[in-house]
Amino acid sequence: MSIKTESIAACSSCGKRTQITTYKSINISEDPSLKEKVKDGSLFLWKCPHCGQMNLAKYDILYHDPEKKLMVWLLQDENMSETQMHSISLHAKAIGNYTLRRVTDTGSLMEKVIIFDNALDDTVIEVCKYVLKMEMVSKASGEDAAKVILDAPFHFFRLNEDGQKSMTFIYPDEARMKSLDIGFNVYEDCEGILRRNPGIVPEEGFAKVDQEWLSRYFR
Repeated sequence: MSIKTESIAACSSCGKRTQITTYKSINISEDPSLKEKVKDGSLFLWKCPHCGQMNLAKYDILYHDPEKKLMVWLLQDENMSETQMHSISLHAKAIGNYTLRRVTDTGSLMEKVIIFDNALDDTVIEVCKYVLKMEMVSKASGEDAAKVILDAPFHFFRLNEDGQKSMTFIYPDEARMKSLDIGFNVYEDCEGILRRNPGIVPEEGFAKVDQEWLSRYFR
């Protein structure tokens, strides 16, 4: 079930405190509209009634999609006890073959929901990001430019199926967001890489599947 609560938040502009609605967990089978609010980030935005400033509400939340058998846990400070995490992991296994993921920021939660909503594999997407970054680094002008690319957080944005199938990734560059389209053949090639390397798998339970995880296998 979805669990929401009321919290007090301070505006980032005027500093005045306002009561806002936050969620401890959401079950999108009960309220499908919440999925779109997660995907576009609006679930975490609130407008200050005093000055009109839009603010980002940062809080932990468990996202549950029973139809896709997906749970994604946003833990900002990763302060959930191992006992509680293990208990929920066992519950997810008992009710079906669930995919369990753990993220630490709203952007990563949005990305995971978009990936699985497009019936894609997030482990393959992480390999795609690595391949994309290596291609960009090979064309970078100097070590500093290459480091900026390697350190930038890339996110899967959408699957394009109008005409030739492709994927769009976004990343920050000089305080702006840039987008880059790549052919879907890259995804298929990366699927092949993982098939040939069966040891590259997420850990049990609520696994973090990101570039840090992939760096254990790719250097």
